[in-house]
Amino acid sequence: MTFLAIDIGNTRLKWSLYASATRDAAMLAQGVEFLEHIEKLAEGGWASIAPPRHVLGCVVAGDTVRRRVQEQMEQWDVFPQWVVASSYEAGVNNGYDYPARLGADRWVAMIGAWHRCLARGPARPLVVVMVGTAVTVDAIDASGRFLGGLILPGHGIMLRALESGTAGLHVPTGNVVEFPTNTSDALTSGGTFAIAGAVERMVAHLRQRCGAEPCCVMTGGAGWKMAPSMPSQFELVDNLLFDGLLEMAARRFV
Repeated sequence: MTFLAIDIGNTRLKWSLYASATRDAAMLAQGVEFLEHIEKLAEGGWASIAPPRHVLGCVVAGDTVRRRVQEQMEQWDVFPQWVVASSYEAGVNNGYDYPARLGADRWVAMIGAWHRCLARGPARPLVVVMVGTAVTVDAIDASGRFLGGLILPGHGIMLRALESGTAGLHVPTGNVVEFPTNTSDALTSGGTFAIAGAVERMVAHLRQRCGAEPCCVMTGGAGWKMAPSMPSQFELVDNLLFDGLLEMAARRFV
């Protein structure tokens, strides 16, 4: 009854094989593949694992990439399911104007974070931040209702936009400092503090809306870059989407 969870982002595919489709199931294997190398999965990382009983995936890279991944599963007798945001799942209500248009990765991350915080005590408001190619900052109230969220450029997009639109500025290798005194540090610090400022604003909005201090969770490939510049209450979680996929799978594959 093994379960394969798949997270397909804009640049990489991450996968984890679990002993079962249940919360806290033992992880048996895991791997990462860049999207341009997806065709290596069947003969690479997936060649040595037992065929999974269930597959649930989250994809933001588009239908073409999803089909390429499914082709790598033809060796198995399994029909994968792909997450599409709905009005309700796993204890979270979707307050988006058009629920199905909410990004699948945001939906999965919110469900994972919601249950992560619930496991520690009574329900609290929640801010979920994903830092990758783009940055998302989402708010959930203490009843489990997704109230809304922000989308802004990630570090790379911000810096490339400055490089292409401003003479003499180039993608930097600078440091994050409070008072930059060179261009590289100024660019790196500007991008970092722009993201941190958006997050702090959402935390303040949610605190005011709910009258309680939010639980705060951050994830994403570039989360480690942001962690030192975030308020101390933020928890950095490497595999939050896998937490969400496990919560969904525990209910879908009963």
